[in-house]
Amino acid sequence: SRTCFIARAGSPVRPKLVPTMADNASKLQAMQDAVTDAGNDVRALKAEKAEKTAVDGAIAKLKQLKIDLDVEVKAAMAAGDEALQAKENFRTKMAGALEQRLFYMPSFKIYGGVAGFYDYGPPGCAVKSNLQAYWRQHFVLNEQMLEVECPAVTPEVVLAASGHVERFTDLMVNDVVTKECYRADHLVEENLAAILADPMLSPEKRLHLEDMRARLEEFTPEQMGAAIVELGLKAPETKNDLSPPYPFNLMFPTQIGPSGAAKGFLRPETAQGIFVNFRDLLYYNGGKLPFAAAQIGQSFRNEISPKQGLLRVREFTQAEIEHFVHPEHKEHPRFSEVADVVLSLFSRDAQLATVKKPFPMTCGDAVAKGIIANETLAYFVARTQLFLLKVGINPEKLRFRQHLQHEMAHYAEDCWDAEIECTYGWVECVGLADRSAFDLKAHSAKSGVELVAHERFPEPRMEEVLVVEPNKKDFGKAFKKDAKAVVDALEALCVEDALALDGTLVAEGKATIATSVGDKELVKGMVSIKMETKKISGRNFTPSVIEPSFGIGRIMYCMFEHSFYVRPEDTQKTVFKFSPIIAPIKCTIFPLLNDAKMNNLANMISRTLSSDGVSTKLDTTAISVGKRYARTDELGVPFAVTVDHRSLEDGTVTVRERDSTQQVRLHHTDVLPLVKKLCAMQASWEDATLGMEKQTMAVE
Repeated sequence: SRTCFIARAGSPVRPKLVPTMADNASKLQAMQDAVTDAGNDVRALKAEKAEKTAVDGAIAKLKQLKIDLDVEVKAAMAAGDEALQAKENFRTKMAGALEQRLFYMPSFKIYGGVAGFYDYGPPGCAVKSNLQAYWRQHFVLNEQMLEVECPAVTPEVVLAASGHVERFTDLMVNDVVTKECYRADHLVEENLAAILADPMLSPEKRLHLEDMRARLEEFTPEQMGAAIVELGLKAPETKNDLSPPYPFNLMFPTQIGPSGAAKGFLRPETAQGIFVNFRDLLYYNGGKLPFAAAQIGQSFRNEISPKQGLLRVREFTQAEIEHFVHPEHKEHPRFSEVADVVLSLFSRDAQLATVKKPFPMTCGDAVAKGIIANETLAYFVARTQLFLLKVGINPEKLRFRQHLQHEMAHYAEDCWDAEIECTYGWVECVGLADRSAFDLKAHSAKSGVELVAHERFPEPRMEEVLVVEPNKKDFGKAFKKDAKAVVDALEALCVEDALALDGTLVAEGKATIATSVGDKELVKGMVSIKMETKKISGRNFTPSVIEPSFGIGRIMYCMFEHSFYVRPEDTQKTVFKFSPIIAPIKCTIFPLLNDAKMNNLANMISRTLSSDGVSTKLDTTAISVGKRYARTDELGVPFAVTVDHRSLEDGTVTVRERDSTQQVRLHHTDVLPLVKKLCAMQASWEDATLGMEKQTMAVE
């Protein structure tokens, strides 16, 4: 990472640029080359029997170069250690503040806890609720999406169709003695980070290891095993040998019903509930494309080694969008609104280049140059960036990384991750993928139910079409109540599969077809399958899907880091500079003293704000106002109202802004419109309070 953390008065911790490891390595390599050249000069002078003064001068130069190199190596190592320690100190300080104010805590703590599970306390619940509410506003309401809510328990057949039963895996290794489990890519990545921290690593070795790190996501078990052998990795605690990597399915199995006959899983994502409801959603939308459906809900993944707090857990909240669009028309009607948004793109080519660095580019240029596959995907990339910045993500620590070719599923057109930098490195928080028509086709094939849309041509045209005609009499006799399911399965077949089925019937006299009620056997003569040229006015097609998928917990954690700072005048005063949209409480209200009249006015202001949807906290404790300010700053409350002696005389109160600690005085009836405007981010503090009486700030 290129950042270390410093604090400034009235502002969050901001990144300070420092030389990168690559910069240091280049400098040290140049100094090492100079030492080598000086050594060669000494040997050459001695071989030529040069004068003693010339040899002594060359030796003195060599000694000084060696001293300079030694000093730089030690300084580089110390700087690396210092930056690492600064990150650890920052994270520890922030974690202490979060735990002390009960934002979140380990689940089942009195029983020792279970890795990968966390409970949200009151402020954490409020922050999460506000984040989800703004997500709904930004996407669901603004884009007129169709929101659904589906069960977390999912039948096995659904996840078999989607590929999760077979392929939803991470590579795992075991300590061969203790059988302790480790996620293979995490072990390799942590080891690579330690090796790359060596300032004396040769440029060739550094390039090789950085390339390995860039490709880690797409490694096969064999490639991962080769990397473990090359790096000489052992079990972290015992130093025992590790087993070869093997895939581990991350889904939690369960049974549906008391008999255990119906197998299911806790869903690993919310998306499948949307796909299986596509036909009904399309009908609800009047049969028109494009349209988008959205869902916020819990997902479950049995992580091999959960750690890093909210970043890697076994139960988490997802917010997912499935935007259904014609596969040949992926333009977006609102693309012009985001065409000029500048993105930080870490494209496939940039990741595999010698210098691995993201680059700025407008959304419009990224589509025009083919870097992002189409307008609809790019539109959601830009909208995602606008959302993340609005909720408090630092733009300097946000990038969009394109999946490498072998990292993507074979059916995907293009995939990008919104990655946010925190003290743990770059963390994937949002996935944005053009999944083509894979999901709907997979569920159509497995269920036997057509999941298609219809398009009407401007003018009728002659086309060769597939015609499937079941013999109703034979079907009724053979399949009885299951006849409709078999007909649905036949109608859901694509041209290639239908003709292959017909070929089997002709060659063998019978064929098996998968239906929603199990496999059924067809015999020759039961169905006619052929291609015919017909005049048609429209056709059915399977829509493509553009999928943005948001990890709410990961966004929250990165938001916590980007919002946290310490007031430089008092290192005990910690602050979360939450966006007013996200803050758990919008406004605190303090009577200066525990006085009945002041308390009454404070109560009235609190009720007025709360009745209008502004969350407040009334604090009538006897401690000083400065301490009460500090206490609410730890919760990230952006505004504070103080009722004082003057309030009882003229009805005015003070309003304080958290980060600048500036205060203005206004009549208590004007507090609600001011706070609502500020919380909706319709005006900055400076603009909203222009012309108001400034209050002299007391020492806090």
